[in-house]
Order: sequence, then C-alpha cells, then structure tokens
Amino acid sequence: MNETKKPGIEIQLDEQVAQGNYCNLAIIAHSSSEFILDFATMLPGLPKARVKSRVVLTPEHAKRLLLSLQENITRYETTHGKINIPAKQPLIEPFGHKGQA
Repeated sequence: MNETKKPGIEIQLDEQVAQGNYCNLAIIAHSSSEFILDFATMLPGLPKARVKSRVVLTPEHAKRLLLSLQENITRYETTHGKINIPAKQPLIEPFGHKGQA
C-alpha cells in the first residue's frame, strides 16, 4: 500500500485504486443535498458509455472541487500552455451536462 502524508491527515491509497480509471466522459447531476459525478468511458463506434466510477459530494465539497480544479488548471497552463478545447461539439455534452437526481 502507498501512503501519502499531509499535516494532520493520513491518506491511504491501495494499489488497485492507485491505477485509476480512464475517463473521457463525465455526467453531472444534482439534488438539493448532493452532487453526483459519473465518470465513464465512451469508445468509438459503440452506442453505450460504461460508467467506471461514481462520486457523490455535498454541495460544499462540489464547490471546493471546482475551485481546486480551477487552481490546478491555472498552474498547469502556466507551466505547459493553454489547454485548447475543440470547437466541434460532441453528441453528448461531457463535463457540464445539466441534470437532476
């Protein structure tokens, strides 16, 4: 097992989770009390996307995630250059589809 230490918190990461899951589609839904993030893989030529992981967050933690992602994207772009998003729209709107749970 790998362990990452931060002041006041110990985070354990087992080998299977550390390998991660590839995702090229995220579906986001929410209710009044939680945000649901489904991370999926969509393969060319197949009509179905397979959800690899689901994360359920409180609204406060969803906003903290948003701010943390923005901070990390800013750092990434400072080091590696701007991340370009192609103008062509996919059939499904990944990373921003509005939904209700």
